[in-house]
Amino acid sequence: MSRQSIATSGLPAQPGSTPELPPLSGTSLPDASGHFDRFGGRFVPEALFAALLQLEQEFHKAIADPVFRAELDELLADYTGRPSPISEAKRFSQHAMRTTTGQLPIIALKREDLNHTGSHKINNVLGQALLTRRMGKTRVIAETGAGQHGVATATAAALFGLDCTVYMGKVDTERQALNVARMRLLGAEVIAVESGTQTLKDAMNDALRDWVASVDNTHYLIGSVAGPHPFPMLVREFQRVISTEARAQLLDRYGRLPDAVAACVGGGSNALGIFADFIPDADVALYGFEAGGEGIESGRHAATISTGEIGVLHGMRTFVLQDEDGQTKASHSISAGLDYPGVGPEHSWLAEVGRAHYEPITDAEAMDAFQLLSRTEGIVPAIESAHALAGALTLAPRLPATESGEPPLILVNLSGRGDKDVATAITWFGLNTSGTASEAGATAVGTEPTS
Repeated sequence: MSRQSIATSGLPAQPGSTPELPPLSGTSLPDASGHFDRFGGRFVPEALFAALLQLEQEFHKAIADPVFRAELDELLADYTGRPSPISEAKRFSQHAMRTTTGQLPIIALKREDLNHTGSHKINNVLGQALLTRRMGKTRVIAETGAGQHGVATATAAALFGLDCTVYMGKVDTERQALNVARMRLLGAEVIAVESGTQTLKDAMNDALRDWVASVDNTHYLIGSVAGPHPFPMLVREFQRVISTEARAQLLDRYGRLPDAVAACVGGGSNALGIFADFIPDADVALYGFEAGGEGIESGRHAATISTGEIGVLHGMRTFVLQDEDGQTKASHSISAGLDYPGVGPEHSWLAEVGRAHYEPITDAEAMDAFQLLSRTEGIVPAIESAHALAGALTLAPRLPATESGEPPLILVNLSGRGDKDVATAITWFGLNTSGTASEAGATAVGTEPTS
């Protein structure tokens, strides 16, 4: 399906609804009802409306409260370890495609993998945990795919003395057993969801059911820029710290903004976190790389924006993988964190207006990049992040030449570390017990430049 057909499928656009890019930082959207033009909204049972309104009100009060901001900033600095650094991936960059003039790009990594708990997820979790306390609630629930959001939620619950339940698809509990153990060690109850495809979509379904039944004392700590309003806005703002830091760091180090920003996209929190402060910079291209799974043609993928149609899922109107009857299709990715048949509504809007570009990366391409970064930079990335790395390797020839003749500068959000994915890598690359690789695994990615 073409980008044009995706943009015009599903629900019709309302008269005069052609959106304009916000003049400042993107915070003019969503509108008061939680819409990014025709995307977003709040499609939930009546029992949850009061909780969502309370959350929205408390969020706006908190953001305007210097005491709240100071406490969150202190936690991000002294507990999370912010600011996360920028690392230039010099040897990895040697494997990237060259520009038309033969230049190799500079690939700079925003090191969210170095945060406490190992990913970007802690940024949002700490903010929402503080909101939970402000609202007087004593319990948090969460959904998780790769387990990183679950670990971050369990961590914050332990820090703040909150009860914690994490819903996780049974398939994901098996491929992310290390993170399940971490969550339980931190005191969280982990519930393996056995309905549906037993992955992230089904974990979110069960978490929403729990919230309906326990809303008086429970806050649903959603981990992505998905779900009903105000979650897409709220999570974006708590993750915005990534792009705020990166923008200043790149200007300080290189004296210029990046030519492109690359991130993986499942629900899309890490991507919006690193896109947010660059949205008004028209000369900065934004690229989101979705899970292409076994290939778009195979049907086994999670490339929602690339192939989906507009529908309603988990309280939001967005692009969804669905059949002709509007039923949600099963998604697939080797990456548990990207194995989701929807996407945050702001990403759908950014795609439709052309401000950001979204492309699929296959399992094989992601795993090649996973191995390449490990062997060239000594950094083992999360498989989710490896999708962005794979995409970044292809960007240089597609970027316009810089006026100064400098090589293109590509910023990649290294959203998490790959400890959790070692078992998957062992299987994929055929690593034996002595730590060497089978012939297929060893030759899948060489360490000599290919361009």
